[in-house]
Amino acid sequence: MRALLPLLLLPTLALAQEPAPVDASDPVVAETTPAEVPLAEIRRYVSVFNAVKDAYVEPVDDETLMKASLRGLLSDLDPHSTYLDKEAADALVADTEGEYVGIGVETERRPDHALRVVAPIDGTPAYRAGLRAGDVITAIDGEPLVGNPDPHHALRGEAGAPVTVTIERTGEAEPFDVVIVRELIRVTSVDGRLLEPGYAYVRISTFQSDTGPALRRQLRALTGDGKAPLDGLVLDLRSNPGGLLSAAVEAADALLDDGLIVRTQGRLAHSNASFHAKPGDLLAGAPVVVLVDTGTASAAEVMAGALRDHGRASVMGSRTYGKGSVQTVVPLDNGDSIKLTTARYYTPSGESIQARGIRPDIVLRGAAARSLRESELAGHLRAEGDAEADDGELIEGDAAIGRALEALKAGTATAKARRRF
Repeated sequence: MRALLPLLLLPTLALAQEPAPVDASDPVVAETTPAEVPLAEIRRYVSVFNAVKDAYVEPVDDETLMKASLRGLLSDLDPHSTYLDKEAADALVADTEGEYVGIGVETERRPDHALRVVAPIDGTPAYRAGLRAGDVITAIDGEPLVGNPDPHHALRGEAGAPVTVTIERTGEAEPFDVVIVRELIRVTSVDGRLLEPGYAYVRISTFQSDTGPALRRQLRALTGDGKAPLDGLVLDLRSNPGGLLSAAVEAADALLDDGLIVRTQGRLAHSNASFHAKPGDLLAGAPVVVLVDTGTASAAEVMAGALRDHGRASVMGSRTYGKGSVQTVVPLDNGDSIKLTTARYYTPSGESIQARGIRPDIVLRGAAARSLRESELAGHLRAEGDAEADDGELIEGDAAIGRALEALKAGTATAKARRRF
């Protein structure tokens, strides 16, 4: 299991019973001040808390009840804000390092706590078992996920231990079970090869801490450290569910000489940032075609949007997922954390991706994937402008790679000279 997000990590935000010194180096603490909560609201909360503690059919201890109330506080905001216990918080950080025990699937939690598959990660147990973007996991080991406040936790376990997931899939009349064996997953986020002399293919499956350096190493290997310049590159971001925002910035920087890559904007000063490319395009302006589909989400949309807006690449495929928000992970003093949506991100042209996605320059048809869009999630952060209502499509197989290669050889891929802003 992996949760889908562009991720920022912040220092610990201490929550104490008694006033504590403010650490001005912590951007969250430094920029937030205690708000005045109406006394009537405090009394109402305490009344509900006490009523549940005293009258619920089974005893509930204070810590469990307080965590439940905190989860409720966050879950009603948007689909990506949540309370993480220490185990879940540690797992989230481990995910970004590309090594963890699980089945290897990116998911989004639905309001009923079922898990919608955004994408299985290449080469993982979930991928080999045939899980597809758009599948909905409704039960794990026979236990329904309805009412489970932490459905992701049920997918974790020891390496070598099997887990049975119950799947609902568009086009299938009945749910079906899939048995998957958990394993230690070491994600190789970047892979590549020459399609033919002068034309290369690079696949980025997810954005983790080593993706930027790995992409640079791959491009140097494909060009012989610049001794064999490429005539074109097919960059495959299909069903890439995202990951670290910083990794997407590094990856885009490898193909840009200058200019804005992405801008984030939120309510606090630390949420407002602009990320720019440094000189040094490793392909020296050779044309690029970026393959995307409805499983292309989050940080992957950041990279596709940056290359598109700078005229550095053509985008080919179907409209992307439309997750244009940034989540900040704030550790708490008890080892738990909160994951909070703190900003939207914007492409260099100023376009928000949130609930809209990126429209491709060259449209390819694929398999319809209903409800696999950010705009279909209950409580999603609103779009700026009109949200697109069309269903997404999954573009699978090697045929799309062939189409991209044809565009490169025909000279119809976007040249660096053309910009959209």
